[in-house]
This record gives sequence, C-alpha cells and structure tokens, in this order.
Amino acid sequence: MSVITEVKQRLDIVELVSEYVTLQKAGRNFKGLCPFHSEKHASFFVFPEQQSWHCFGACGTGGDIFSFIMKKEGIDFGQALRLLAQRGGITLSPLEAPDKAEDEKKERLFKINEAATEYYHHLLSSTKAGEAARSYLERRKVVPETIKEFRLGFSPDAWETIKDYLLGKGYIEKELVEAGLIIEKEEGGSYDRFRNRLMFPICDIQGRVTGFGARVLDDSLPKYINSPQTSNFDKSSSLYGVDKAKSAIRKKNLAIIVEGYTDVLTAHQQDWQNVVGSMGTSLTEKQVGGIKGLTNNITLALDADIAGEEATLRGRAILAYSNAEANVILLPPGKDPDEVIREDPALWQELVEQAMPILDFVFQSVVSKADINKAKDKSLAVQKLLPTIYDIKDPVQQSHYLKKLARELKIEESAIKTALREPKAGRKRPQLSKPIEQSRLARRFGSSRIEEDCLALLLQYPELRPSARELSPEHFESTENREIFVKWQHSSDISDIESKLDTSLLEHLYCLVDKDYKNFPPDIRKSEQTRHSALDDYIHRLKEKLFRRLETEKEATLEIEREKGGTSAELLKLEELGINSGQQLQDVFIKKGKKPWIQ
Repeated sequence: MSVITEVKQRLDIVELVSEYVTLQKAGRNFKGLCPFHSEKHASFFVFPEQQSWHCFGACGTGGDIFSFIMKKEGIDFGQALRLLAQRGGITLSPLEAPDKAEDEKKERLFKINEAATEYYHHLLSSTKAGEAARSYLERRKVVPETIKEFRLGFSPDAWETIKDYLLGKGYIEKELVEAGLIIEKEEGGSYDRFRNRLMFPICDIQGRVTGFGARVLDDSLPKYINSPQTSNFDKSSSLYGVDKAKSAIRKKNLAIIVEGYTDVLTAHQQDWQNVVGSMGTSLTEKQVGGIKGLTNNITLALDADIAGEEATLRGRAILAYSNAEANVILLPPGKDPDEVIREDPALWQELVEQAMPILDFVFQSVVSKADINKAKDKSLAVQKLLPTIYDIKDPVQQSHYLKKLARELKIEESAIKTALREPKAGRKRPQLSKPIEQSRLARRFGSSRIEEDCLALLLQYPELRPSARELSPEHFESTENREIFVKWQHSSDISDIESKLDTSLLEHLYCLVDKDYKNFPPDIRKSEQTRHSALDDYIHRLKEKLFRRLETEKEATLEIEREKGGTSAELLKLEELGINSGQQLQDVFIKKGKKPWIQ
C-alpha cells in the first residue's frame, strides 16, 4: 500500500474539511459555504463515500483530501503529504520523507530571517538612526499601521550591525552567510549585506520570512537590492505581500500584480488587499503557480513604456497554466500604481474594471508595429506571436487567435498552422536521469489503468503534447497521477519533471516512463498515427469518467434539493450543457462520432 493510499484510509475528509468549513448534513453527504470564494448559498459539497469534495458554484472544482489541503493552505503536494501523514500518525519512509538535515537547516534559516525582521523593524520604529527611513515612508504616505503590518525595517549605515546582533543570539557566521544577510570577504571576515536601506521582509504564502528587499535612502545605486538565492529564497517564485493578500484574492477571485513594494503597500492601505508585487521582475511560471491555488484570474498593472514586451513575457508565463486568465491595466504615462491609487482612486477603479485581455493586448502591441506591406515584418510578427499561440491550452481560443493573426496580417491561416505544427527534429524517447532498474522496484499504486496508460503514452512520446491540450488535472482522479500530470504540463522533459516532483512519487514516475504497457497497440513504437489514435481514445475515456463522476455528485446534491422542494440554480452545471442524464451524455458523444460506453 502506498503512503498516499494509507493517508486516505487513515483520515476522514469530512473531519478535515470541518476544521475549515461549517458543514451541515445533507442526505448522505455534507454541504457548506465554499471556502475558496465568497457566496451566500452553500454550493460546496463533501462526499464521504467517495472521500471527495466539489464546489458547484463559482469555483467549479473539486478533488480529494490532498487537493483540498493544498488549495486551502496554499502549499504543494509534498508539504500536503507530510502534513497529512503527521496528522494520521504515519511515518514516511526515507524515499517519501524529506531530508531531515535539509529541513532543519531551512527551519533554522526561517528563524534567522524572523529575528532579523524583528531587529530591523525595531531600528526603524524606535531609534534615532531610523529617522531618515521614517521620513521617507511619511513622504510616500505609508501610514504607521501599514509599517507595522508589513513589518518594514531599517538597516543602519554600518558594516556589522545585523551580524553582531544575530551572533549574539547564538547563530553562527556560516548560517548568516547562507541566509544571505552577510557577505564573506575573499581575504577573510564578513560584513552586512544591507546597509542604510529601508527593509521589506519578503514572505512565502504561509507568512514565513524567506528573504528581504532593500531600498537605498540616498542617491547611491543600485536603488533596490534583494537577498541572494538561498535554500529558502527564490525571487523568481516569490510575490511580495502574498501572505497578506491571499484571503482577499480568494474572496474577490482576482489577483492584481504590480511591480514595486510601495505599490503593494499603498494598494493595501486603500483597501485593495488583493494586490501583490513581482518585485520588478517579469512574471514567471513559478509566481503564477504560487497564486493559482488562490485564483485563476490575474490582472497585471504595466508601465505604458514597456507594456508590450512585458505583456508578451508575462502572458506566456500565465498561459503555461491552462486555466489562468489574465488582463492588463495600462497605466497613464509616467505613473506607477502607487501614484494612481493615492492621487485618483476612482481612476484606479476604472482601470481595473476596463482591463484588456492580455492576449488581445499582446496581439495589438506586436501587430501595430508591423508593416503589413512587407513580408519580413509579417514574418517577424508571426515569429513573436507563435510561442504565445502555442501556449494557449484552449483549442477554441487558439483557433480564434490564429484567425485573428491571419486576418490582421493578411496572410493565409494555413501558413500559421503549418508553422505551429512543425515538428521538432530529432526527438527521442525520454530517458530517466536515474537508472532504469529503479523502475522495476516501483510499488504499484491503486490508481486508474486508463489514467496510467494515458500518462505513460504522454511521458514516453513527447511529440503528443499538443494533442493533449484538452486534458486538465481534473481528469485524473488518482492523486499520484494528477500530480505527475500537473508537473508534466509545466516541464520540458523527464528530468525536469523529476526535479519538480515530490520524492514520494518518483517510483510511480519511473514505472510510467519505463514500462511497456500491454494495453498499447502492438505497433505503437513504429506508427505516429497509432500513437495519436491511442491518445484520442484515452482522452475520450477520461472525459467519460469525469462526466460520470460529476453526474453522480450532481444527482446526489439534486436529490437533497428535491427533498426540500426546490432546486438550486448553482447545481445545474451539467444541465446548462443540455446534459440531464448519463444516457443524454452518451448521446452527445455518439453524435460526435465517439463510441458508446453504456451497454
């Protein structure tokens, strides 16, 4: 038995969810207000028999005990596994458990950063040395309550202030270097990294201080510096203020991403608490992934001078996540969000409400600079936009933008489609970075054969990736299969998946990559057409399975409403598609040329 299965057997989903949601008995199931969005009428259901949950309201999502705790706590699968295993009194094996020494080191660094945060904050708030920093914040209209909430600080214009303070607390010099707070000299010794700067503690979604941003208080350069890359801090995956913003992001189902620290502080002061900061960097897939558990709706506030290029870069990061939607706020020339929010709150409200879809903005920016009378300009425009089009997961949206590009550049749509489908030369079956023999030792998980076969096909034949755009994590009911699929979506090759996957799932990955499945057609290695046909069949069957599951859950909830003499409109998700029964669902598939599954 896998540890994932053991966790599910030890823990009851109703008991766990009840700690976050007030549940009421509803027939054999339970219902309550969804914890992931604001609502007045309960649309969130927990199904004890299936040990699953589903929101029939604005979220429209569901899952198992792992997906619930990941979404609610904003943590990844590995963290969820360890949290739930501990709760169930389950000891993880060496393969499944994190490196204890590494975990202890990380925890030590969190404590060092916490101590530094408290000291820097004290120096800002209560010392004469912090007067210049306090004056700067006053000029920027940052109020004391915000300074306290975000624990802003000050690093004095001295070489060993934080070093001496933390050494006095019992930490050693090597640890301070590893935390990025001091810098080692080549000739020996060390000194404080941050001097005479306003300090911005940067926290993860759980509120733990991972690093710092720091602004100079004079005219010296660089104006801003950050902590270096450490085992706890990665600027490319961090969003400033996400720990303070997560509740508002869930409630409003929207994350507004600005660039600067002060932009975030001003926004929160003006009751825009769903604002976070990318700290001056182009938005990355990791940053989008960090808030995807909170919302699929993202609005970017961009400087008018660099908006076109930035929207292209950031748009690709967002499109890498199939369900994320993004809009763009184009700021007035020469203005940043901090100024707009302070000087004209009504204008900021208007800009948010009128934000343009990022794809439309990207296309407009690129095409407007092209001379459609020149073949070279057309070609360059297509080259710039092709990666963005490729990253669009929804086939309907992708088709829309293909037609749009062809129409605006006055070229044949078929030419763009050919470029989009052009195969990469020399593709080979993926190889594992670890010995193949490991896969033969893999334990079998109690997961769906269809899910495994589909995943194995996708992992073993990378050229099938474009044909799997219709699949989503929701199609994979098995926890381990779903996690591997999610990592596959956002990885370039098998070694990339290995590096991102929790160690508890590596054996399952090895088995999927290495095993020659007996369910595959015999000529699958030789025929690309056979591989595509097999994948189409797996996708069809996974869709069947998902619709059946939704139908079962929907029927259970509708039965409760019928007993009460009414039907909640929030539970008619499938009816809106014209599907009221399993038979009707089958009829829809038959009309599309698919084989029936109800005998």
